[in-house]
Amino acid sequence: MLTKQFSDRAPVELLASWMCLPRSTYYYKAHPGSRGMKPSTHTLHQGLSVTNEEVVEKIKTLISGPYNAYGYQSINDDLKALGYLINHKKTYRLMDFHKLLLGKVIRTRGKRNWVQYRKILATKPLEYLCLDIKYVWVHGEGRWYYLLSIMDVFSRKILHWIFQKSVRKVDVINMFRWLHTVYDLKGVIIRNDNGSQFLANQVRAFLIQLEARQEFTHIATPEENSYIEAFHSILQRELIERYEFSSFYEAKQHIENYMQWYNFERKHRRLGRITPQQKWKQGFSCSTDKQRGQGDVEGLSRPNDSLKNQTQNHSLVTSLDKPGTDTYFCLTAEQENIDLLHNQNNDSVQLIGG
Repeated sequence: MLTKQFSDRAPVELLASWMCLPRSTYYYKAHPGSRGMKPSTHTLHQGLSVTNEEVVEKIKTLISGPYNAYGYQSINDDLKALGYLINHKKTYRLMDFHKLLLGKVIRTRGKRNWVQYRKILATKPLEYLCLDIKYVWVHGEGRWYYLLSIMDVFSRKILHWIFQKSVRKVDVINMFRWLHTVYDLKGVIIRNDNGSQFLANQVRAFLIQLEARQEFTHIATPEENSYIEAFHSILQRELIERYEFSSFYEAKQHIENYMQWYNFERKHRRLGRITPQQKWKQGFSCSTDKQRGQGDVEGLSRPNDSLKNQTQNHSLVTSLDKPGTDTYFCLTAEQENIDLLHNQNNDSVQLIGG
């Protein structure tokens, strides 16, 4: 500061010598920002340039296993084996920035509601919903895409699905917002695994706001979410393994056609050889001489005991096929016979830990 103050009265070299400082300190200017080259935003994959966001999604896929404890060195080796031209320093930087390094835990607020019963016996549409994510390989693009499906347990109908490069918490919130607008999720029980998209604080808070009840399956226990897992197995066998998709748009078109066929044409044996859409409509059909709740099995997974009392009094529910109209829900005699055989032939419902 003194050198600059008296620079108009004496040479800089002389002023610096009087202060016992090198002359270079007078001309030094701090470098704006961090030094070195800017981090790259793309990575080569089999000769093509892909964004770092796609690399991060691939890393998340590689470490998504319940017992996976890979560090950045092992992940870097796997990325190279998949055709990515990337070094371990960049892999570390990406994993560190997105908090994917081993030992860094993403903590959530609040206590999770864990699944109590492995098996669900739903007695009406929109009593239980289950959802999960499946990876779909698109051959023409040489990459994975995410398919998120949500199913109504009573009818096995797929109410909504998302197919895109990645599924984030904002996508899950938007999906639930759409479902609530169309179906009203108040009082609905939603079962999912412990994926980061479902465990996110914003997703949990949004479902609480909708007055929906979210329950989580135990770690590495896919059988607790068996309904949607079984659907994805059917999808894998009947669609994905039979076609090689040349592009994302072709895959999406096939999935859209399959979902339509599954809901409206494919007969489901566990439903009594009827389609999910037929079962869905049966759930909202009315027979005033029958009361819903006959033949209920105690100890099965239920929202609460008060719901049974409400249904025995023929409480009104909103028709989903014709929004704004009210219909009574009840079981037909044919449904009761099917449910009776279903309960006699199935294994007993097992309490978790029991």
